[in-house]
Amino acid sequence: MTNSASAADCNIVPSLNFETHHAGESSALVASTKVKTFEPCSARYTDYTPCHDQKRAMTFPRESMIYRERHCVPENEKLRCLVPAPKGYVTPFSWPKSRDYVPYANAPYKALTVEKAIQNWIQYEGEVFRFPGGGTQFPQGADKYIDQLASVIPMENGTVRTALDTGCGVASWGAYLWSRNVRAMSFAPRDSHEAQVQFALERGVPAVIGVLGSIKLPYPTRAFDMAHCSRCLIPWGANDGMYLMEVDRVLRPGGYWILSGPPINWKVNYKAWQRPREDLQEEQRKIEEAAKLLCWEKKYEHGEIAIWQKRLNDESCRSRQEDPRANFCKTDDTDDVWYKKMEACITPYPETSSSDEVAGGELQVFPDRLNAVPPRISSGSVSGVTADAYEDDNRQWKKHVKAYKRINGLLDTGRYRNIMDMNAGFGGFAAAIESQKLWVMNVVPTIAEKNRLGVVYERGLIGIYHDWCEAFSTYPRTYDLIHANHLFSLYKNKCNADDILLEMDRILRPEGAVIIRDDVDTLIKVKRIISGMRWDSKLVDHEDGPLVNEKVLIAVKQYWVTNSTASH
Repeated sequence: MTNSASAADCNIVPSLNFETHHAGESSALVASTKVKTFEPCSARYTDYTPCHDQKRAMTFPRESMIYRERHCVPENEKLRCLVPAPKGYVTPFSWPKSRDYVPYANAPYKALTVEKAIQNWIQYEGEVFRFPGGGTQFPQGADKYIDQLASVIPMENGTVRTALDTGCGVASWGAYLWSRNVRAMSFAPRDSHEAQVQFALERGVPAVIGVLGSIKLPYPTRAFDMAHCSRCLIPWGANDGMYLMEVDRVLRPGGYWILSGPPINWKVNYKAWQRPREDLQEEQRKIEEAAKLLCWEKKYEHGEIAIWQKRLNDESCRSRQEDPRANFCKTDDTDDVWYKKMEACITPYPETSSSDEVAGGELQVFPDRLNAVPPRISSGSVSGVTADAYEDDNRQWKKHVKAYKRINGLLDTGRYRNIMDMNAGFGGFAAAIESQKLWVMNVVPTIAEKNRLGVVYERGLIGIYHDWCEAFSTYPRTYDLIHANHLFSLYKNKCNADDILLEMDRILRPEGAVIIRDDVDTLIKVKRIISGMRWDSKLVDHEDGPLVNEKVLIAVKQYWVTNSTASH
């Protein structure tokens, strides 16, 4: 672990191409306009989450978890300062040690260790938290629990690659799926269990602050190979099965849903759970009824675990067409989910021509699916993008990433584990950098082509919709490297570039790196803003030479903590 800026800088800055052919413009611009210096926020903001602020949340209604959803601060209340790291902050351990140990200074909360001690979630030992891999539902450890699931679900051969963990705790399920080459997107609300999602990200596991409430999940239709709830406290039977319908929307045909804990096997467990038999019986009845309406097939029930499988297509669900309770969603765009109200309706399958055809197209096993042409492209459902254009995009990203590695030799060494691509397109950057040592949160901006995120998931990558005019659903200091391809051009005249850069600073770790790719004029403006932000930066030419208008801006965030000055 290191807490000096020089450790990061000496590996990156000397290998930068300091020469840029637009220095004249840049220096003229900086000289003519005074650079705004951004001051540190006060120490009480070290864990500030602008769209999940606790005080603000309490002013919203409790029903349907509305108060735990995104509620961003209005424009005039935005903090335009640099969110500080807590005193003693250190670079996290590298994976796989980070799976089991998190430095106490980085997330100094002991509440979970007391509250969850019996459940074996987390233990405080000296200067670190230790995660034994336990959980409420897996006292024998997550590995044994996953073994049980894998006896039913094909995890070993790459058939199941993407997973959704709803109400994930400290994300031990996602952490232990890693060695099986399954990537889980985990979410949990920012609530009384301080920093669950922060612990997940400190461990190096993909997670966001989120909740199943009244708004649709920020994921595309038919995204995940499996979804999971382990004592996640989501009322699955409520609202006419609306939450199960939302899981069904994001589950791929043939995908699996796992429910462990109440009410499964309530006859044996109701006393231990200290809940009335009748309540649990009714809860299970409602879940079974909703699953039947969704035409899911129950594959397994043993102990406290039940597993259902979604059918491959509508052919096997003819009966529900006549069922008066089956209300089908009317929308033309099932991926239009950003701040859209969740509805108790069933998302129709794409049409098929035979009973064994996979609706929406069959995926190859991973890793083959990473570079195969995804069904959404080959079927023509992404307008204006041919298989050739898609493959050309892949080739370009392989070339760009090769050039990035020449600039920053640490890119694929494990130094950067949590990586974000702010404008992911088809996930070309993530595919080119794919490795067991890292993961990429592929963000598709809500003002970009929405249906591209579906392609990202068909490649076996994970991601989320987001509007960068607002703060991202994460804690400060949760990403090691941020990549932004033509993001500032995309948001030009949409919102303030200062705000986007301050948000990047909030979610980037001290000594973290940034790669911004855009046209030179945009980058010069961006470089000017970040010169007031405690980042060191360099503008470098496109790999094809100085005459290409597109350039790359590389930056490193300096190490500094609350009540300290920048390190240089």
